[in-house]
Amino acid sequence: MKRAPVRGLPSTLAGIVLLALMLFPVYWMVNVSLQPAGNALRAGWFPAHPDFSGYATALHEQGRSLLTSLVVALGSAGLSLGLAAPAAHALAHFRLRGTAVVLFGVLVTQAVPGIVVANALYGAYNTLGLLNSHLGLILADSTAGIPFAVIVLRAFMQAIPREIIEAARVDGAGRLRIFRSVVLPLSTNALITVGVFTFLFAWSDFLFALTLNTTDTVRPVTLGIYQYLGAHTNQWNAVMATAVLASVPAAALLVVAQRRVASGITG
Repeated sequence: MKRAPVRGLPSTLAGIVLLALMLFPVYWMVNVSLQPAGNALRAGWFPAHPDFSGYATALHEQGRSLLTSLVVALGSAGLSLGLAAPAAHALAHFRLRGTAVVLFGVLVTQAVPGIVVANALYGAYNTLGLLNSHLGLILADSTAGIPFAVIVLRAFMQAIPREIIEAARVDGAGRLRIFRSVVLPLSTNALITVGVFTFLFAWSDFLFALTLNTTDTVRPVTLGIYQYLGAHTNQWNAVMATAVLASVPAAALLVVAQRRVASGITG
């Protein structure tokens, strides 16, 4: 029997090389986090004798920042889904005047630079007393999450066969019941996809955290790492340990929801 030609070998090798290049910073981050305190350039290629003192320092000094980021990211994801899902359903299935204008406005918000939004929010928050608060950061991060969620969910909900919705109406279901019992269950993949991305938007936010916080009362982990570098430039194991801890929730979320996210993006 003749062997089939190995056509995919070059592509596989190229993919492995690219993956190694992309994952090397992650490996170096974990490697340095397990080294003794000192210059990161002097760290070995492999932690032969792992030292977890960096993680102890990171949890002691940045544990509150990690909790703040988790609260803000979960709040932003929940608020974005709560507002975007009904809005996307209305734009997808209701015959409303000005739908094109609303969609254009949603797209325009995605093109506005974040620093412009942050400066405008700072003036409004200073008047409303929302500076240095969890609610202020949740609302600020939602300004990026809600438009994205509306665009994705509307595109997905438009693909739902209208026959299913018409059948629910024939059975006596009202608009709210159709949305709750028909549209939302059929949009599970899209909802999870949007929830994951809005969570990641808020979790990795630095601009709003830096602009809308003037004290250390509410300090997300991104701002904590930024300030941490300036204060402990010689303790690179603690800095990298903080970065590893900040990466764990996002990585775990993507691993758990990877199938749903892949299906939602494909849809």
